[in-house]
Amino acid sequence: MKQTQQHDYDYVIVGSGFGGSVSAYRLSRKGYKVLVVEQGRRWTPDNLPKTNWRFWDYLWMPLLALRGFLSLRLFKHVMILHGNAVGGGSITYAQTLLVPPDSVWKDGNWAGLDQWQACMPEHYATAKRMLGVTENKRPGPADARLREMARMVGVEESFYYTQVGVFFGKDGDAAGTQYPDPYFDGQGPARKSCIGCGACMVGCRHDAKNTLDKNYLYLAEQQGVQVQAQTRVVDVQPLNGQADGRDGYVVTSVPAFARLFKKRQQVTAANVIFAASSLGTQGLLFDLKERGSLPNISDDLGKRVRTNAESILGVRYPGTREDLSKGVAIGSGIYIDEHTHIEVFRYPDGSNLMSALFTVLTGGRAGVARVAYWLGAMLRLLLRSPVRGLRALLPWRWARETMGFLVMQTLEGHIDMRWQRRWYWPFRKTLTSHGEPIPTFIPEANAFTEKVAKATGGVGLSSMSEIAFNVPMTAHCMGGCAMADSPERGVIDAQNRIFNYRGLYVVDGSMLSANLGVNPSLTITALAERAMSFIPHKSARPGDSAQAGADAASAHASPRQAA
Repeated sequence: MKQTQQHDYDYVIVGSGFGGSVSAYRLSRKGYKVLVVEQGRRWTPDNLPKTNWRFWDYLWMPLLALRGFLSLRLFKHVMILHGNAVGGGSITYAQTLLVPPDSVWKDGNWAGLDQWQACMPEHYATAKRMLGVTENKRPGPADARLREMARMVGVEESFYYTQVGVFFGKDGDAAGTQYPDPYFDGQGPARKSCIGCGACMVGCRHDAKNTLDKNYLYLAEQQGVQVQAQTRVVDVQPLNGQADGRDGYVVTSVPAFARLFKKRQQVTAANVIFAASSLGTQGLLFDLKERGSLPNISDDLGKRVRTNAESILGVRYPGTREDLSKGVAIGSGIYIDEHTHIEVFRYPDGSNLMSALFTVLTGGRAGVARVAYWLGAMLRLLLRSPVRGLRALLPWRWARETMGFLVMQTLEGHIDMRWQRRWYWPFRKTLTSHGEPIPTFIPEANAFTEKVAKATGGVGLSSMSEIAFNVPMTAHCMGGCAMADSPERGVIDAQNRIFNYRGLYVVDGSMLSANLGVNPSLTITALAERAMSFIPHKSARPGDSAQAGADAASAHASPRQAA
């Protein structure tokens, strides 16, 4: 462990999502001085948008003065949705926290780096306790419909209510009841029980969703961690010309929303953790490698980026009196085969902006020809039932009438990211996708959607990106900074340390080395817990394994003990 007296901070963490928040809390408990730099805003129940029609507070596009928390990025191979906020993607995610199948540890470059199936259960258990994971206790009408759909296709036994990071309160108490901190013996914030409004992905304004600013990050700030919001890191360079960073690093940042005059700020740190999400970390590391700040980052950077082999579909019921927006954002799921997992998702009543991402269910072959299939599907829908067809395509009442299907597969498949200038924006380089095309849609999921829509009187929906751009849509971008046994095969080692540098780490979704087939947030949290368990207490002397072991035991304690 480097001596850090000459530095402003022991650790600077770039990003405050699951990896960054876990790292901040665990390092603060080990006695380190920590700064978290986050480009997004800090959100509270008072400033969260009431609906996603308030798009300037919902979507993240700083160049267009949109300062929300959801970013939509279109690549040649895929459209990716991800979050930017204090608390990272936890502000806008659906808080579904599932353990992936054991088979994922046998796939990808991390296979064989550890006894994964033996060591990960304790880290998953810690992550679950800290995030307050419990079974969904507010099932809504859409969940009941999914169970019936599962029965129709013969997989009812696979139906389950999701494991979610939501506070539901005590049985028998009214929804919305306020309680003193229920998780950390009074050291956390007061909470209110979930009212099942379906607004999880627009930001929970009712203090029920277990976002990171209510657990890991909240506790880290109580421990003295500084969080600098609306700030973007633009450079990380080794101090004193030491190529491997043995003397620490100087971290340069600018205001995230500044236009012309971006005042630069510099701090020094003994160690830097990149936790800016898979896309954010890849983009920053590519830039640092090319500009010569960190030239020895592995050439494996950007390779094997995965999307959970994902597709987003849905069924709409125009004119239904049943409010399908009620419940938690993702309340239940099924498996239609051994590789294909479907969860039902929803938005709150009135939040109909995302209807623009959907159109009528379309089959056929992927590619240009699929536009013809789509036009045919639209024509059939409008000819058979003009009024109902129009209602199925317009945004009015979309959230109340729609069941969204998030489809994920564990099948292997990936793309690569590179750092290039796009032909239409030659002013600066950015991430671009390369490789074999990702399947534009999942035939098994399309067949399921078509069958259940017909059987239940609904209108099947496809993602508009599949039709207009011939790419799937995903909220789960993973990989690009693979964990491996050498810099020839990955970017970080088995302890999340960047090859060829001292004191540099990657702890976010970019470290994942396989398609999980489930929402990745819990796995990122568990792997972050594992990464921090290797770092000894600041007071430990070099080689003091007893101190390191004692702290590792503390890291794995229950939240009540750990807090």
